[in-house]
Amino acid sequence: MPLDVDAVVVSNTHLTRDYNVLALAAAAVASQTQPGQFVMVKPGGGDDPLLRRPFSVFEVLRDDARQVTGLSLLNKRVGVTTRMLFALKPGDRVRCLGPLGRPFSVTEPPERAWMVAGGVGLAPFATLAAALRERDTETTLFYGGRSANDLFHLDEFRQLGVRLELATDDGSRGEHGNVTVPLARALGDADRAAPLRVYACGPTPMMRAVTQLAAAHGRTTEVSLEQVMGCGLGGCYSCVVPVRRDGGPAHLVRSCLDGPVFDGSTVVWEQLVS
Repeated sequence: MPLDVDAVVVSNTHLTRDYNVLALAAAAVASQTQPGQFVMVKPGGGDDPLLRRPFSVFEVLRDDARQVTGLSLLNKRVGVTTRMLFALKPGDRVRCLGPLGRPFSVTEPPERAWMVAGGVGLAPFATLAAALRERDTETTLFYGGRSANDLFHLDEFRQLGVRLELATDDGSRGEHGNVTVPLARALGDADRAAPLRVYACGPTPMMRAVTQLAAAHGRTTEVSLEQVMGCGLGGCYSCVVPVRRDGGPAHLVRSCLDGPVFDGSTVVWEQLVS
């Protein structure tokens, strides 16, 4: 069952003018969190903003004795809630409800794991990378952004044994272009007999392209959808996603309950993108 806690801000690390990582003392929530799950958060105690906002759990934080102490969120300042989260200081409080949603399935050897992230789509992959490391799964992160300044936590992923394939729109780091450029090449070079699972999170057109590329090479994809959510508990139906399973007709499911992680082949992308 999800927990609703009054989490204290431990630190607020500003990565750029618009991105930050917020560390919260929410051990009870973090200790139950599985890779890919999310929390609903609301800074301050007033009515502005009225609703909470969903965030993938970025990291499960631990002390020197490896005891869980809290969790972190990767935030981009774009709206009312994200601006407030960007401005928080240690000691401030955040309402935090979670963990929520369907997590990733964490693969094990001999299957390899390829994570594909665009922008803040990196958020669910730090916890996934840590879980894959515990299982000694060979892991690669394909990570794209507008420029080198939009690529974060590279050293932390390297420390988890993750191989990096980078791409930027302006060519300032890694491949010049979308993250699907190195992904397409790697899929073409990969041994089809070697088991491989692809995970993706980021802009919807990117996840659609990743799913289609992977399918063309006989690979399955788990996608973490970034739907707008009002409650996170299935009550408001604001986060519906069109899916089609077993050849049946398309129907709507709630991302907060059936997701946010989906088998990419079941998502009706043409309806979701439009």
